[in-house]
Amino acid sequence: MKTTPLQPQTPTDPIRIYVNNKLHLVPVGATLAHAIELSEVTPPFAAAVNMQFVPKASYEARVLLNSDRVELISPITGG
Repeated sequence: MKTTPLQPQTPTDPIRIYVNNKLHLVPVGATLAHAIELSEVTPPFAAAVNMQFVPKASYEARVLLNSDRVELISPITGG
């Protein structure tokens, strides 16, 4: 059986990211701040990319890569 090689991704192709396990297609160069805008989470929350905590001051600078997994976690209060 003959296999076809995968085509390389071009800079204009969107990348796939997952925000709280939901697939999103975003442009190359999208940041964590962009991913947060796609979500419906409201502050306060903590953000992690690929299980690594990202401080709020770095949301605009943290560029996402293909297949990155973003987790936005809201605190739970109660007793």
